[in-house]
Amino acid sequence: MTGPTVPPATEPEPAAGWAPTPALGRAVLLAGLLLVAGVLLGRVDLIVLAAPFALGTTYALRRRPTALPQVWISAGDDGPLVEGGDVTAAVTVGNPDTVDYDLVVVRSRVSQWLRIDRAGFALQSGSDDPASGGTADTGAATSANGGRRSAADRPFVTAVPTGAAVDLELAGNARRWGRHPVGPAGARVAAAGGLLVSRAVITEPVGVRVYPRTEPFEAVEAMPRAAGLVGAHRSRRPGEGGELAGVRVFAPGDRLRRIDWRVSLRARQLHVASTLSDRDAEVVVLLDVLAEAGRSGGVDGAASVLDTTVRATAAIAEHYLHRGDRVSLLEYGPAARRLRPAAGRRQYLTVLEWLLDIRAHASAHEPYDQVFGPQLLSSDALVVVLTPLLDERSAQMLARLARAGRFVVAVDTLPTDLASPKDGGWAEVAYRLWRLDRDVMIGQLREHGVPVVRWAGAGSLDQVLRDVARLATAPRVGGR
Repeated sequence: MTGPTVPPATEPEPAAGWAPTPALGRAVLLAGLLLVAGVLLGRVDLIVLAAPFALGTTYALRRRPTALPQVWISAGDDGPLVEGGDVTAAVTVGNPDTVDYDLVVVRSRVSQWLRIDRAGFALQSGSDDPASGGTADTGAATSANGGRRSAADRPFVTAVPTGAAVDLELAGNARRWGRHPVGPAGARVAAAGGLLVSRAVITEPVGVRVYPRTEPFEAVEAMPRAAGLVGAHRSRRPGEGGELAGVRVFAPGDRLRRIDWRVSLRARQLHVASTLSDRDAEVVVLLDVLAEAGRSGGVDGAASVLDTTVRATAAIAEHYLHRGDRVSLLEYGPAARRLRPAAGRRQYLTVLEWLLDIRAHASAHEPYDQVFGPQLLSSDALVVVLTPLLDERSAQMLARLARAGRFVVAVDTLPTDLASPKDGGWAEVAYRLWRLDRDVMIGQLREHGVPVVRWAGAGSLDQVLRDVARLATAPRVGGR
């Protein structure tokens, strides 16, 4: 680690925060008792026996420490960190005093989703004494039940010479997306031959941002309506595009390169080839955060509802933003967070940052219609709703959007391996009834024109997008 990213905390005035250890008390008590006994009994041998304790204590206290250690945490700056990637951090202990720290005990907390496999000390500057630094890697510790736990869970001991700093380097990998803390970290120092000990100096944690891993996702080019000015999707409007719409009679303003000479010679009148314009589309990804189900196992384990929702959103946003479309995000829950529509790589990075704050918010109140109403969504936008369909309000919201004429696709994010309760009694029967009721609700949504598909990575929405695009271009009965 090259340097601190968090300034060290300010400490109280010098000489504050240091206390005598039991070793100092024992040394003073023993020397005093021997001296008093030697004087009272007139025994010189007792006085001679007390001399080493008195002289040793005095010698150790001749240079008392005055400044507390400085502690700060720095996180690795190796670019964006994605699930499964390597994470590095360091807890640095500095010695601003004029005397050496004989013993420093350092301990740091680390998020459960940051698996620290290696931890060891490295001396930044000062002494070359192996006892004062060096590197001592430790393997990942193992808990009593056989599971793996972080190697940073245990305390680490080292020595810090005057004017130097020692790094407790932590290395491992990130197991799950989100904002994960490294810290708080604390250090206690023993000096003066172990006769004085400092109070614990604790520093604030540092957050590590772990972006969701983008699952492979591809979708067909079919879009319900492409209403932008330029883009990669075929629209229904005539313009300068690559899709042939037909042949018509030449009119003022037509370009000469569009003249179809075969038709013109046959009809003895100039005809031009008419094309459809290529336009961009707006994709609105609506994330249902009213409920959470399943247990997250990290990047290589089982996925909960939030895991599937966040990773699918990142994949969908990356796909359409790469094609030049505009993407916006909306959180269906009490917080009602919204990300405005935009295009480009900057929007993709903003999407990843926005997804780090996704949390499940159970609420007994109906989300405001002013926030989630169809009037706030463009009539030309494709609305992709990621929902586990665990709440009836989610199904009602989907039905309202469909009745309002919005192009809605519902993506089922409920884990397929969701285990039934094992409590016995009527629990399993109730679970089966709930499953049947949920299947009925999905069937009713499909009857309302809302396609419901399960997220399965690449190609999950292909058939659904084709059907939605076909319905959007179909003639309406009765001219409506």
